[in-house]
Parts: sequence; structure tokens; C-alpha cells
Amino acid sequence: MSEKSKEKKKKISCSIGGQAVLEGVMMMGKTCMATAVRDPDGQIQVEAKRLKTSPRVARVMKIPFVRGIVSMVLSLVRGTGTLMRSAAVYGEEEEAGRVEKWLAEKFRINLMSVVSTVAVCLGVVLAIALFMVLPNLAVSGLKEAAPSLTGSAWEYVILGVLKLAIFFAYLGIILLLKDIRRLYMYHGAEHKTITCYEKGMPLTVENVMKCSRLHPRCGTSFLFIVIAINILVISLVNWALGVARIENGVLQFLAKLGIEVVLLPVIAGISYEILKLVAKFDGKISLIFKAPGFFIQKVFTTREPDEEMAEVAIAAFEKVLEMDADPEMPETEFITGGILSQKLAETKKKFSENGIDESDAEWIYSLTLDIKRSELSQERMITPAEAKKIAAIEKERLTGRPLWYIIGDVDFCGCKIKVDERVLIPRPETEQLAEIAIKTVEEGDKVLDMCTGSGCLAIAIAKGCSGKNVSVTAADVSDAALMLAKENANYNSAVVHSIQTDLFENIRGRFNVIVCNPPYIKTAEIAGLDVGVKDFEPRIALDGGEDGLDFYRRLAKDVNRYVARGGMLILEVGEDQAAEVLRLFSKRDYAMVIKDLEGKDRFLKIAF
Repeated sequence: MSEKSKEKKKKISCSIGGQAVLEGVMMMGKTCMATAVRDPDGQIQVEAKRLKTSPRVARVMKIPFVRGIVSMVLSLVRGTGTLMRSAAVYGEEEEAGRVEKWLAEKFRINLMSVVSTVAVCLGVVLAIALFMVLPNLAVSGLKEAAPSLTGSAWEYVILGVLKLAIFFAYLGIILLLKDIRRLYMYHGAEHKTITCYEKGMPLTVENVMKCSRLHPRCGTSFLFIVIAINILVISLVNWALGVARIENGVLQFLAKLGIEVVLLPVIAGISYEILKLVAKFDGKISLIFKAPGFFIQKVFTTREPDEEMAEVAIAAFEKVLEMDADPEMPETEFITGGILSQKLAETKKKFSENGIDESDAEWIYSLTLDIKRSELSQERMITPAEAKKIAAIEKERLTGRPLWYIIGDVDFCGCKIKVDERVLIPRPETEQLAEIAIKTVEEGDKVLDMCTGSGCLAIAIAKGCSGKNVSVTAADVSDAALMLAKENANYNSAVVHSIQTDLFENIRGRFNVIVCNPPYIKTAEIAGLDVGVKDFEPRIALDGGEDGLDFYRRLAKDVNRYVARGGMLILEVGEDQAAEVLRLFSKRDYAMVIKDLEGKDRFLKIAF
């Protein structure tokens, strides 16, 4: 076999470990941990966090035997927290209880954190009760029935057998639970994925499924080693200290229990080193030590996963590889429900840090939850499904894409107007332009909306003047814009004629009212506009030329031929353009300037 072939077959060293969680897998690397969970919609969510280990803890983790104790504590805390986080992704959508709201409001405490802490404490208490208190109580009862057992080797043999029996009984009982069996399938997927990587195989579902679900570094193996070492060490310590000679049964029991509790860290440290040592070797001798762990994994704690589970495990593993390789890669979070006020505050902060108006966050929550912006302060719960919708919009908004393109429509004068990159997003001031036009239009008038874009002005006028027997025409140079304008007119049941034309090129006849919101931004100023405007909205609807007045000049040149005698031209202009635009329309009977809601000269009414 060539050196190259040998290299290919060489096992890859891997320090990544993991655990199964609710409908997912957690993987932990050198610098981070990643948890992948398949949510109720069938999509894989990945949460990745940097491991925030203090320099002191990092130094301790290099000390043999001591590192096992620290590792056990950290694994317990992180594992329980991760399990709770996965439950938040896949769990039931429930309304927040009074306690959760009170903790969040008064103390800024997340109930999940409290539950996680309590779960860790209960887990430790349960372990002590099952594997320390119960077997020692049983042996104490046997010694009363058979005093000859006291101080004999058989006392410690029976104690050890009882501990193992309780351990296996516990594993067997919980295996009866459907959710636990499914958890063990994800446990199998975790092992298969790690093994696949260690074998140097590409991380594909097909390759992962071929690998063994048994792994020597499994936590199950660690637990068995802990129990085995516990039996040996405790027996020796009790014999050495002469605990059996304590005549008072209660004191003897308490002494034994105390010794077990005190020595638990020591036993954990020894067990950790044994597990690491055994995992390094693949020989026949090491297999003897691995065999009990493999047996427990095969019979109890792992099951063959399906391909979707393998896909989840791969997602978690690959995320760890990416983050370990790139220290600058940002953390990610699960999309979960929560209290409205807290979630909104988080989004506002994120938007503010990225130069996005915080009001966009309010609109996102208001529209997604179908509540008024004034009601956003209420302490209601956001379900995971709602949170997912909000997160999707939030993510897209952070790219710079305007909110209303993401939402897909805006409210304009009571009409629902669809918008996308083909047209400008209607502004509030343009609503005021529509109101001015509606008040100006009289019975039987012909109305032309030049530069219609989305058709919002034409539709608002047609709807607002429905009882006046008016004819409304929408005109634009863009075929794409006109297509959307027609769609909007149909959706709002507005009778609007449309014409593709470059200004008056295809226009015939005269109109009583011509309304126009043309491009009026100076070319040089476009580069300084908000990203959402300059990068996403159509430039043709923004660029008014060097001084912003190009379209007004063209309009002033020809409008007399298309406006009826006594007719009215109603324009929207830039905030500093009113006087200059008026000078362009010298052939007029009169004109007036109308201020917008901010007190700026924004609209012109020009009579002919």
C-alpha cells in the first residue's frame, strides 16, 4: 500500500463531541457549540455560540484528573441549557404565564434560564438518590437481616451489583418512552456523523448513514466508567477507613453516603482520564474496556436514525467546523417565541446598530401580529411561528431592502397597493397629493396621472371620486411599472385606463386635471440616499437630472397642449424646488404653493 493510500486511511483526530436534544443534535468544538434542530415546519434551525471560558478555567482544563471534574459540571450545565433551548424551538406554542411575565418585567429573568438551573439541580439530586442513597439503604436493610455481611467483601459486591442493576433498570425504563427512543435516534445520528468525519469521509447523508452508531467517547460510556470506578474506589475507601466498624447504623449509613458524595469529583476525574485514554487506541486490549460502553449504547442509548436526523447532525457538525476555523464568524440564535416587548426591543436595537429606522421594527411586529402600533407595548407572547415570520422579514430588512418591498404592499389612502422593485414606494406626502387632487376634481372631469408608478395616485383618485363620473388615465414610461399599476387597479376594483408613454408621446386629447409626482432628486444626491432607496428603488423614478428639474422642464414645454381650458396641473416637488418649478410654468393663469404636513413647500397647483 502506498504512503498516499495509508494517509487516506489514517483516522482523523477529532475533539468534537455532542449530545442529542429534542428533535436535534448539539455539537461542541474547541471554541464553540452548535445546536441544530428541525422545527415544526420541517426546516433546520442552527444556533451557534462561542464558548466563553475564562483563562482560569482554560488552565484548569489542562490539568489531568481535575479537568474531568470541570468538564462534567460544564457538560451538565451546557447540556441541560441546550436541551431547554431545543424545546423552545420545537415545543408547544403557549401563552406566557403570569410568573414568566412577572420575572421578565420585574427582574429581566428568562423563565427558561430558571427552569434550566432547577433541572440541573434536580438531576444531581436524582442521581444521588438513585445511585447513592437507594443502594446504600438496600444494603443496610440486608445487613440487618444478615449481620454476617457487615464488613465482609460481599457487602461491597452486593452494593456494586445494586448500583449496576439500578443503572440498567433506569436505562430500560426510560427506553419505554416514545420521546426518549426518538432522542436516542438523534444520539445515533450524532455518533454516526462524528465517526464519518473521523474516517475522513465527506459529510453526506449517505456516508453518515453507513457509519456505526457506537462511539468510544460517548457520555454513556463515561457514566458506566463512573459507576465502575465508584464501586472500586468507594469499596477501598470504606474498607480503609473502617466504616463497617461504626456500630450505629444511621451514622454508618451517613458516613458511607458522605464519602460517596465527597469522592464523586475524584471519581469523575479518574473516569474522564480513563475514557480519553481508551478512546485513543483501537487495539484488542482497549476494546475490552470499550465493550461495556458499546453494549450500553447498542442496547439502550442509541438507535438507528433516519436520513433527516442525519441531516440535522451534519448541520450542527459543519457549523462547529466553520466557527472553529473562523473566529470572526458571528453567533446565530434559534428563532423562538417570547414576550412581545422584549422581542421588539431586541429588533429595534439590531436595526439601530445597522442604521435602520426603529419604526421599521414597529411596523414589522404590527403587521405580522395584526395589531396596531399603539398596542405594541402590551405584554403578550409571540409564538414560535410568529417569531419565525418576524425573523425572516428582519433578516431581509438588514440587507437594506426596503421594508415595504419585503411586506409586498402598502396602505395608500385606504387602498392596498402592491409594491416591488419596479416602482417607488408611495410616501406619506404623496397621500396628501392624492387628497389635494380628489378635492380639485369636479363632476365629469378627465384626469391624467403622469408618472403613475404603482398606480397609487390614479387608484386613489378613481376611488375617491367614484360618484363624480370621472375618467382616470395612468401613464408611465415603464412597461413593468404599468403592469403592476394595472394589477393594483384590478385588485382595488378601480376603473383606470393605462398608457405606456414617454411624457405626452402617446397621449391624445386634453385633461381637466393632470397630477404628477415625477423624479426630482438631483443626480449627485442619489449616492447619499438611504441604501434602501438608492440600491433598490428604480433610479428612473428618482433621478431628476443635475438640478432635479429635468422632468419639470419637459412638462412645462408641452403641458399647455394637453390641459383643458380652466384645467389644473397638480405637482409634487422637492422641498427646495417650488419657486424654481413655478418659474418654468410662465404660461399660466395662477398658481399656489401648498405645504406638506412638515410645513415644507411640497405641492403646486397651477391653473391654465
